[in-house]
Amino acid sequence: MSESLTTVDTAKKLGILPEEFEKIKEKLGRAPNFTELCAYSGMWSEHCSYKNSIKWLKTLPKEGPHMLAKAGEENAGLVAIGEGLACAFKIESHNHPSAIEPYQGAATGVGGINRDIFTMGARPIAQLNSLRFGNIDSDRTKWIMRGVVKGIGNYGNSFGIPTVGGEVFFDDAFEQNPLVNAMSVGIVKEGKTISATSYGVGNPIYIVGSATGKDGIGGAAFASGDLTEDSAKDLPAVQVGDPFQEKLLLEASLEVIASGAVVGMQDMGAAGIICSTAEMSAKGQHGMKIYLDKVPTRQAGMQPYELLLSESQERMLVVVIKGQESIIEKIFDKWDLPCANIGEVTAGEKLEFYFEGEMVADLYADHLVLGGGAPQYDREYKEPAYYAEAKKFDANSIPQPKDYKEVARFLISHPNIASKRWIYNQYDSMVGTVNMSTNEPSDAAIVNLKDSNKALAVTVDCNSRYVQADPEIGTMIAVSEAARNIVCSGGVPSAITNCLNFGNPYNPEAYWQFVGAIKGMSAACLKFSTPVTGGNVSFYNQCKVGDKVVPVFPTPTIGMLGIVEDKKHQTGIGFKQAGDHIYILGNVFVDCINSSEYLYSYCQVKNTPAPNFNLEEEYQLHQLVKDLIRSKVIQSAHDVSDGGLICNLLESGFVRQKGFEINQTMDGRKDAFLFGEAQGRVVVSVSPDQIKSFTEVVKKHTLFAESLGIVTNGEVKVDKDNWGHIGDFEKKYLNSIEEKLN
Repeated sequence: MSESLTTVDTAKKLGILPEEFEKIKEKLGRAPNFTELCAYSGMWSEHCSYKNSIKWLKTLPKEGPHMLAKAGEENAGLVAIGEGLACAFKIESHNHPSAIEPYQGAATGVGGINRDIFTMGARPIAQLNSLRFGNIDSDRTKWIMRGVVKGIGNYGNSFGIPTVGGEVFFDDAFEQNPLVNAMSVGIVKEGKTISATSYGVGNPIYIVGSATGKDGIGGAAFASGDLTEDSAKDLPAVQVGDPFQEKLLLEASLEVIASGAVVGMQDMGAAGIICSTAEMSAKGQHGMKIYLDKVPTRQAGMQPYELLLSESQERMLVVVIKGQESIIEKIFDKWDLPCANIGEVTAGEKLEFYFEGEMVADLYADHLVLGGGAPQYDREYKEPAYYAEAKKFDANSIPQPKDYKEVARFLISHPNIASKRWIYNQYDSMVGTVNMSTNEPSDAAIVNLKDSNKALAVTVDCNSRYVQADPEIGTMIAVSEAARNIVCSGGVPSAITNCLNFGNPYNPEAYWQFVGAIKGMSAACLKFSTPVTGGNVSFYNQCKVGDKVVPVFPTPTIGMLGIVEDKKHQTGIGFKQAGDHIYILGNVFVDCINSSEYLYSYCQVKNTPAPNFNLEEEYQLHQLVKDLIRSKVIQSAHDVSDGGLICNLLESGFVRQKGFEINQTMDGRKDAFLFGEAQGRVVVSVSPDQIKSFTEVVKKHTLFAESLGIVTNGEVKVDKDNWGHIGDFEKKYLNSIEEKLN
């Protein structure tokens, strides 16, 4: 090798700690050259190695009755859904790229997560997203939001996969550092998946898809550091996507997998070629010999380290059975995609990279990867001062509002609650004709499985404010709400994927939030039998406030998959007809305004405990709702969440322009009754001829069903006070975000 050896100062510039540099020298038996050090920089970055999170991630529950691939085994989670079908699904972040180049940052996030699905042999059928932005009134937030939404819409629409659901949350905490989490769901026949592995000495290795450029170089390291005022200088670390190329790659990849000529396949995401070669080789316990000058490029003069680390989009690494090269080449030629033989599988575990006749890197695959030689750390954590201060909150210090109707109008038009139609109208939700929630909105999106009585129920959920208030309880709530949404829609929760968005892991208070979230997630997933199939950790999400750098609100986004065992169980949120009775189920007598949108945004009281929550009562509520749906005794079901009971009722009324007449029959604060966000509650409507049957089902369970009132033809009355017509509230609900953006 002709390259000179590197020093600890070079390592520091590449984000490698001094002790890590010493570990690299120990593993190699020498100092690495620059290309090798770049390989370690990418592979040992937080984004690829999970070095500050893996020890806690290993504590998450991974066992479940439907599991076909456990967390970390493949590019995405895989669960059996019956009738010989399996579902591959995963969620990942693209936060830092979206902060400095919103359009491409979001677009390539969508492209990357879809590749994780079809690389396994599954056809993507649905997309969801979870977005966090700053104050919607700020110009920066509007710029980021417009770019992100356009990027998601343009890429997803062009790729031809419907966006069926999602969530959007605004807070000053995300002003400088938005969160862009993308989820993809795909379907494959059981036993027809392919693994991201490499074996078979002499088997050729192909790079397929787009040509390689300098976009995205160092992207993994970029995602593993703080955003600063100088981050815009790192713009080359943001990839550029081409959805039409990805569509071709999807069809070609599925055809290649079906041909039987492929040993293994992996998407080239973070850290590019070095990541794909290292992970596939380590998994298959074989080596590779790669000729980097054979990689098709779209920019002249690319250096070996650039070829190794480029994160150019729409590329795959494919290990082919020797002698079947012509099959692969013909398929990719048919789809007009570059397809180049760049090396071969070797015995042993060495990765040898050559460029213009010289070896430029000589590495051990296992030394580079998570679960192998990549470092693993136990970080310090401590409870932040704000947590103890929040416990002192006394609801009695909050006076009752003078006008409850005014509060309701404020909440239903608040950006965190108001209609997101300005966003979802830019997404194609109907392509592929699988979205069953368009005409009958439900708490979770219902995705049709054609030629089957079954459907999928999918959702993404997390209230960042609850997790900020109490990471452990807030994350339990995130899992519980996801499960509650699936149950209210007629499904049975099956498994989750997660996207863990937190601050700097070297900040003990930020790491305390991460540890608490993992504990809460474990407890809730065990309770609901929803194992963790995998996901993504995104650290270093923070903002500068004055002279201090503070983490964003911790956001462990939960992407949950559920199975609707029979499509006749599909249940919407909308009230059906005037005269139906309205009941609230679950923990109905709780007097709680903690961390509610009402308290936080209307009363401007920011630091309070998480809402009331009881995991066992939540579980019992889900069993009751399942029983009611399967007994066919309710007309609608809608969980009480953001904005409390009043927003729940208004949203149910908007679907068919129905109103409601309710009365507070429970003791306690009226603002808590109307606007509180205590968990473990669901509102259902029941036709008069089903009241007796409804009551009989409820009696079999341990929870309460409290009568609230009746559905009306449009009038809204609360405690006999006439609040007007449902249409007046709907105008504010539909137009609020559009008015702010326009």
